[in-house]
Amino acid sequence: MRVQRVLVGEVGRPHGVRGLVRLHAFTADPRAIGSYGPLTDQSGTKVFRITPLPDGLGRIEGVADRDAAARLTGTKLYVERSQLPPPSDPDEFYLSDLEGLAAFAEDGVAIGTVRLVEDHGAGPFLIIDGSAGELLLPFTRACVPVVDVAGGRITVVPPAEVLVRPEAGEGQGAAA
Repeated sequence: MRVQRVLVGEVGRPHGVRGLVRLHAFTADPRAIGSYGPLTDQSGTKVFRITPLPDGLGRIEGVADRDAAARLTGTKLYVERSQLPPPSDPDEFYLSDLEGLAAFAEDGVAIGTVRLVEDHGAGPFLIIDGSAGELLLPFTRACVPVVDVAGGRITVVPPAEVLVRPEAGEGQGAAA
């Protein structure tokens, strides 16, 4: 069985000359990022032990100077899903729990499967693989009004500007 890793933070730029870094935590409590146990890179091969400090800073075990800290800038930090506490409410879930769910339109038509959930700062979005190709969809209540993790499905309402319909004659070999 594949180990599911959940993105919980990212190493920012160095701070000072003694190896401290800016730490971007994606957890509800930013200081809790160090309490989940060892963090890894995306592949799971590099292990990081992090001590969060005030003001969004962090100390990474084994990193003692600015150059070593600079080499880690941009490293995404993951934890095994099993290390995270279970959601306290039946309607709560981790964004990574959406991966693999079937996506359906409001009328019940199958759209595809959620391949990935990403967030580049403007809010999370879903990458859905379907028969029409890849669909990028903002993860908002308007676009994803129903999430049923236990049932393995979501209901999606893509904004009109996301749906691109072919023009008349497009895709049908035109005569020369």
